[in-house]
Amino acid sequence: MKRSHFLSGACSGILHHCFSWDGFIHRFLSLRLSAYSTSVRPFPNYSPKKPNISDSELVQYISTTIKQRHYELLHHVLKPYESKFRPDHLIWVLMDIKSDYELVLDFFEWACLRREPSLEARCIVIQIAVASKDPKMAYGLIYDFWMKPNLDVSHSYSCFVEQLIYTYRDWGSDPYAFNVFFEVLVQVGMLSEARNFFEKMLNYGVVMSVYSCNLFLSRLSNHLKGLKDALQVFREFLEMGVCWNSASYNIIIHILCQLGKFREAHHLLLQMKLRGCMPDVVSYSTVINGYCHAGEPQRVLRLFDEMHTMGLKPNAFSYNSIILLLCNTGNIAEAERVLREMMRQKIEPDTVVYTTIIDGFCKCGNVPAAIRIFKEMQSEKILPDFITYTAIIHGLCRSGKMTEATKLFEEMVDRGLAPDEVTYTALIDGYCKAGELEEAFSLHNQMVDMGLAPNVVTYTALADGLCKQGEVDTANELLHEMCAKGLELNICTYNSIINGLCKAGKIILAVQLTEDMKAAGFHPDVITYTTLMDAYCKLGAMDKAHELLRKMLDRGVQPTVVTFNVLMNGFCLLGMLEDGVRLLKWMLEKGIMPNATTYNSLLKQYCIRNNLRAATEIYRGCALRGLCQTAILITYW
Repeated sequence: MKRSHFLSGACSGILHHCFSWDGFIHRFLSLRLSAYSTSVRPFPNYSPKKPNISDSELVQYISTTIKQRHYELLHHVLKPYESKFRPDHLIWVLMDIKSDYELVLDFFEWACLRREPSLEARCIVIQIAVASKDPKMAYGLIYDFWMKPNLDVSHSYSCFVEQLIYTYRDWGSDPYAFNVFFEVLVQVGMLSEARNFFEKMLNYGVVMSVYSCNLFLSRLSNHLKGLKDALQVFREFLEMGVCWNSASYNIIIHILCQLGKFREAHHLLLQMKLRGCMPDVVSYSTVINGYCHAGEPQRVLRLFDEMHTMGLKPNAFSYNSIILLLCNTGNIAEAERVLREMMRQKIEPDTVVYTTIIDGFCKCGNVPAAIRIFKEMQSEKILPDFITYTAIIHGLCRSGKMTEATKLFEEMVDRGLAPDEVTYTALIDGYCKAGELEEAFSLHNQMVDMGLAPNVVTYTALADGLCKQGEVDTANELLHEMCAKGLELNICTYNSIINGLCKAGKIILAVQLTEDMKAAGFHPDVITYTTLMDAYCKLGAMDKAHELLRKMLDRGVQPTVVTFNVLMNGFCLLGMLEDGVRLLKWMLEKGIMPNATTYNSLLKQYCIRNNLRAATEIYRGCALRGLCQTAILITYW
């Protein structure tokens, strides 16, 4: 722990490191330092109240008694003097024994047991403790004072600072005492007072140590509102003579990343070298993590290479960030490669890393690979948490493997890991998609019994399941129940109910619900339009389906190949094959690539009508795009 220092020529080495920030150019520090040097205020002389003759005699008796005691306790040897002992006597005795630090502590403790010491006496012992290289004791004496209940903070702060400065010259003369006081102010959250104290001590030529100032920066950065204050403090304290170190820059780099200013953080990383502070693994890892969250893999890889060039070994945090980025961008195989590299570097991956890769494999549909990593994780004695289990359960449910998902859920509970809303919702959604509504609602009830509140995703899964079973009215009731509970419906919920109404042939109600969705602030998306178009096509109302397509395009909603397949199927079912062919040509002109389903609709109808020439032409176009469908030709020709 570095001691604070007096402003002097020793700080002149930082003059050429002028700090530029968002266009702010600092004045030369030499001007500020020279200004301080000419206006430094001397510390006051200590001039306590003088004892009278009787007080002097009592102090002499007490001092002699406690110095000559052997192994006797103070409260035994000082018992004859207790009735006459006053707060002033404490300070006068301390003057006699201040060279014996252990005796000072014992006597101060004895005095404190009888009555609260004066602030002057407390500051005297703080000064002695610091001078005796016992900052921990000094810290405790200051901290205990500020922890008193019903303390008048403003008045006490002024008095404490006054006494600390007043006792400095004759009782310790170690400026580190001011650092300790500054650190306590920061620790107890008196950040405004700490800032005032910092500036006040500049008047006496004292600058807080960089360690103390780093604590101040860190405490400011703990709250969102304090992030910009920390940036300002970093700028201004540099002007005032604080020689920031690598740890300081790392704090600011972290703050900039928290604010989403990743390029500014990267710039500061580069500036560190120019200012004589070499970036360390923490500096690089923080910027790497920032760029990972920003989704900029190229910058991440360049920084990673730069770390290696500088001889810095990436830590677990660096690898974790890169693995998360790769998983979020769908590069799961590459993420696993980084995991293996991490292990080769003897850096043990933790639960978070394994869970990230497991979740990545599950989201891309590769559940077997996720289970392989899960088993590897357990073999390495790294215990999966409830998030790990939830990721695999969700993957299994999406794959329709409900038996395996339920088994894993039971294993999770047996291990004492409590499932949350996400876990239950994954299972409920899986059972709904499998058509097992009884199991889904049973899990819903179990979830509620455990005190977990189903969310909009949970209800959407249930509503979708009900609609697929044709229970649209029940799904509508569920929708009203959601609203009654204060849950805001999302577009997925509306689309599920609209789909159910369309499948039940209640197209008018589906259109009405679409209008309700608009009134609620949700704009129909491609799924909404495609669902309604499909319903109109199956009713033979191709003009209304066409109208919906025009509305989609007018509102900037891009149709998908599924949207066109719905129209194509409608044309073909109604025997409107020429319209189907025109739609296919229009898709190709617009650069919308048809898929096998698109061609199948036309091929099927031409085959049924024994139109070999038209079927062959469609087949050639299909084969040209690698979507050869020979099975259909054989079946229907």
